[in-house]
Parts: sequence; structure tokens; C-alpha cells
Amino acid sequence: MIKILAIIMVVGGAISLVVGIMGVFGSMSTGVSPWALAILGGIFFLSGISLLKYRKDTDVIDAENKH
Repeated sequence: MIKILAIIMVVGGAISLVVGIMGVFGSMSTGVSPWALAILGGIFFLSGISLLKYRKDTDVIDAENKH
């Protein structure tokens, strides 16, 4: 379950980061501030990568507790 959440955060953060950076440099306009999209995208992307890298999945934790 944790891995699924992390993948969603990585993909959503990457999309938001790309749209935010494109908005900052003027090639795309959105209804919200491009700086907000870029900052939130960066936060979500980095936290998703961190979850993928350092957390064990709930299935692995359950299997370790049974043995």
C-alpha cells in the first residue's frame, strides 16, 4: 500500500513540477500560480522518491511479523 501511494506521489509531483516550470518560463498558462505548482510538485516528487527508497511495504512488514 505504501509503494502505491509513493508511486502516485512521484507521478503527480512530476506532472505538477513540469507544468509549474513551464508556467514559470511562460510557455504554458494555468489557472493557478505556476510557482505554487512548481514548489508543490517538487515537494511531492521528493517525498514520493523518499517513500519508495526508504520504506518497507506493508506486505513485507506483515510477512516479517509472522515469522
